[in-house]
Amino acid sequence: MDKPTHLIEYETMLLGQHRHLDRSAYILLSRIRMEGMMSIGQLSEAFGLDVSTLNRHTSALLRDGLAERIADPGGGIARKFRLTEEGERFLEAERARNLYGLDKVLAGWTADEVAAFAAYLKRFNTDIERLGGRPWPRHGRGSPQDSAAGV
Repeated sequence: MDKPTHLIEYETMLLGQHRHLDRSAYILLSRIRMEGMMSIGQLSEAFGLDVSTLNRHTSALLRDGLAERIADPGGGIARKFRLTEEGERFLEAERARNLYGLDKVLAGWTADEVAAFAAYLKRFNTDIERLGGRPWPRHGRGSPQDSAAGV
């Protein structure tokens, strides 16, 4: 394990163990919040997942009252998923827990260290997204940039 890429692989594997809740709900709801209403096909394209997998995940969102399926306001055939008020509350509470945990972990870091780490993570993620052809939206309603700006 002497190559830096081996160290990154190992540390990202360890990072995954610290996730407590079903991350699929958090990630799906975050994407819908940022993009606006999305159909199952749009979610499939955005995540690179097959429709049957997304049907299982979105069924859980519907069952838990975190999202609802509505007719496409644009008149399209496909129904769209949008967050419910409960989904918005869930997403905000989950994000607050995540931020609280990060604040605790990074308490001993300088502001410059946190900013550098965030920049490297963003670069890492955008390179993965570029290679996979599925960029994640980084501006708009619900994005971290908006929250940092007080939007």
